[in-house]
Amino acid sequence: MTRLGLILAGGGGRRMGGADKALLQLGGRTLLAHAATRLAPQTGALAVSAGGDPARFGGLGVLPDPLPGGLGPLAGVLAGLEEAARQGRTSVLTVAVDTPFFPPDLGARLAASGPFAIAAAGAPLRHHPACALWPVSLAGALRDALIAGERRLGAWALAEGAAICAFPDEDAFLNINRPEDLARAEKMLAEGSAS
Repeated sequence: MTRLGLILAGGGGRRMGGADKALLQLGGRTLLAHAATRLAPQTGALAVSAGGDPARFGGLGVLPDPLPGGLGPLAGVLAGLEEAARQGRTSVLTVAVDTPFFPPDLGARLAASGPFAIAAAGAPLRHHPACALWPVSLAGALRDALIAGERRLGAWALAEGAAICAFPDEDAFLNINRPEDLARAEKMLAEGSAS
């Protein structure tokens, strides 16, 4: 497969008391393990975008931000695009580590929407720009935007012409930001309602 899978795991976890969300437990496995298991079949290789000690992620390759200053998830996407280019891949499929139930066909559905697409779910459609397919050709424009001060993942993607791919199930994009979100995810797993 010509796409790199990238798990965005650089958030500070402020609403979780400063916890490293990638290492939070859900159903006896880390959120990182959930994301990697779901993403791996959709890509040719996996990497993680995160700061700190890369050893905490086991054998997954960790991509540090290519620009200094903790510039957020857009910098993580840039790291993925540049790594994909080094590997000769054409695109990067990104997911947020705290969105463990993203669709198992996310990559295929985004690709069917066009070479550059972001996920949206629910009614009215709510964008989930961390779940997106990014062509490697965007690397230069993204680097320039970051240097110019852009930090908004979704706004930049839409300004660059990203297609919107609609997903009917909002729960597929449950974002674990707070302890109550983690409790809801545990309940979904226990009830078998997580896809």
